[in-house]
Amino acid sequence: MATLYTCPAKTASPFMHPCGRAAKALTTHGHAFEVEAVAGFKALPWTRRGKRDAIREISGQEDVPVYVADDGTVVSGNRAIVAWAAEHPAG
Repeated sequence: MATLYTCPAKTASPFMHPCGRAAKALTTHGHAFEVEAVAGFKALPWTRRGKRDAIREISGQEDVPVYVADDGTVVSGNRAIVAWAAEHPAG
């Protein structure tokens, strides 16, 4: 199953929070996915140390959201995920 990696806020507040906007776009366009929250916050970089290694391996950076589609496609960042979801609606 596809996975949306998020910060600890997960998919809260779809209109204000990047992780929530990404989740809303994926859901709106029919994509089923699991949510996996990774520790640490962007505003508090010391809270990320050693806790986002998996995200770095998947996407080459530590920021979330990161979406990994069923086919292995990796999309990083809420704007990119929103655009990808609209361009690839689930059938």
